[in-house]
Amino acid sequence: MAFYKVIKDYPPGNAAPGQRGWIADGLLRLRADLADKIGDQRRANSLIVGSWNIRAFDGGRRRLDESYHYIAEIIDHFDICAVQEIKPDLAPLKRLMRLLGDNWDYFVTDVTAGAAGNNERMAFLYNRNRVFFRNLIGEVVLPPEVLIKGEQIARSPFFASFQSGWFRFTLCTAHIRFGDDHGLRAREISVLAKTLMQRAKSEDEVYILLGDMNIETSEDAMMAALKGAGFDVPDFGATNLGGDRLFDQIAFSGEGQRTRLLRQGKFDWRGSVFRPSDMAAYEQIAMDIRDRPDTGKPYANWARTYPGWCTHEMSDHLPIWIEIEVDYSDDYLAGIAGSAGA
Repeated sequence: MAFYKVIKDYPPGNAAPGQRGWIADGLLRLRADLADKIGDQRRANSLIVGSWNIRAFDGGRRRLDESYHYIAEIIDHFDICAVQEIKPDLAPLKRLMRLLGDNWDYFVTDVTAGAAGNNERMAFLYNRNRVFFRNLIGEVVLPPEVLIKGEQIARSPFFASFQSGWFRFTLCTAHIRFGDDHGLRAREISVLAKTLMQRAKSEDEVYILLGDMNIETSEDAMMAALKGAGFDVPDFGATNLGGDRLFDQIAFSGEGQRTRLLRQGKFDWRGSVFRPSDMAAYEQIAMDIRDRPDTGKPYANWARTYPGWCTHEMSDHLPIWIEIEVDYSDDYLAGIAGSAGA
């Protein structure tokens, strides 16, 4: 459960951002919305797997204190979550983990250097009350015959094996390169997805590939590459805040008997925190924390700036999630019953 005690350390009041009452009100709205969209409909004995590209976490202007609480609240409604775009400084991630509580743990990659790597990390955050680590972790290394122009994938995909109930699975998170070369994007997705599908079959293991795939439409070459490898890809719709790109995906092997998808969705936090109606309240704060030499100066058009400014507090991507069945007791017992006379 998310940790709330530190909220009492913030200034009193609920009329302005940063005050303890303001943050608590935001969390209450967020919790109600998350319960409505995710928690209240959750089936017993299921697993919720999330993925979220949290914009430059936290490598640019430092986020406001309240943003950490809102991000933690969202992630706490998943059982395990892949996070992309974590920047080199791990202090923000450790702060987020403290807000998630002692029952949460994490694994994080090294920094991927270079222009294509963008000095980013990726991580798995998981609730130890619902998921346990199966002691296998690593980065995907492509065999020589499928290298892309002689090189590995720009941001090394990160995998780890877990179990929840009867369900054993390996997560692999990726942040596929962005840019005008759609063919290169599709090639990265294709070789990664095919490599993972081969592993899934040879190991008799469920693989879940998730992250920021930088897929633009349901008909583009990137989506075709993902589906062409044999993965099942639920429909999340657009996951960017502009509502016109299918950047983020969760795909899985073993659909049916091995992987029973119950639900999928995305969560739009803009109805609960950093709402359009909050714009005026944040204007002075935004001026005060502007980079030099503009610190304290008003924005030329705050109404136009505000939506983009909020993406540096939360993200320019929406978190996505799937709910999977993890209790196969009935199937197991039915199998025994069916063979009892043999």
